[in-house]
Amino acid sequence: MDIRLNGRNALITGGSLGIGFAIAERFARSGGNVAIVARRRDVLDQARDAILGNTETKVVAIAADITKADQCERAFAEAQDALGSIDILVNNAGSSQKGPFEEITDDIWQADLDLKLFAAIRFCRLALPGMKSRRWGRIINVLNSGAKAPPAEGAPTAVTRAAGLAMTKAMAGEFAPHNVLVNSLHVGRIKSDQWVRRNAARDGDQTLDEFYAEMAKIIPMGRVGEAEEFANIACFLASDAGSYITGTAINVDGGMTPVT
Repeated sequence: MDIRLNGRNALITGGSLGIGFAIAERFARSGGNVAIVARRRDVLDQARDAILGNTETKVVAIAADITKADQCERAFAEAQDALGSIDILVNNAGSSQKGPFEEITDDIWQADLDLKLFAAIRFCRLALPGMKSRRWGRIINVLNSGAKAPPAEGAPTAVTRAAGLAMTKAMAGEFAPHNVLVNSLHVGRIKSDQWVRRNAARDGDQTLDEFYAEMAKIIPMGRVGEAEEFANIACFLASDAGSYITGTAINVDGGMTPVT
């Protein structure tokens, strides 16, 4: 199936690395225009140039700290100015934050909520009026397996992501009559810059391939997923091919999560 996004404009948070970058690249290769949002200008520019090297669509890089309401508004306005109306919103920002519950301070809780939940809320509020008026919109919330099956010491991220799942379900029912479809994709073990950093921080001389092989032991498919595999399902949901799918919470995890 040739999935196309011709003429569609997408905004992707956390779009400079890992899964967010893979989604942006897949959207662009499918004919969509993309705005990638992240904090670091140098990494953003590298990501934009890499995507532009493989496509003829518009790609814009917007540096913003989306834990701040005013920067969410600025980033959205810059994306609209550069691309036009935003048809597709992918809320992808944030890496895992976890630890013993009693040691999680108010500041850690607030930072996690601001980045992973409130940023998504704010971008959805900004995107929804236009999507409703055009009677076409796609919102994809990138969550994790902990949203469905929170592990011990999985807070605050498991709690924040569970809230994102509840938001997805609530929004899907409310905006379905306007043909604005809202779904969530749940990350299991996917190769990304986050895992590269974690392996580098570990004691010992384990290679990255050895690290991934160790991680894969808990995955029924026996391997860690590729970011491009995650991006493929995101592209399907963002396209006209996914026109009758809303309110779903899809695991992209090689069968790892015990909850469907």
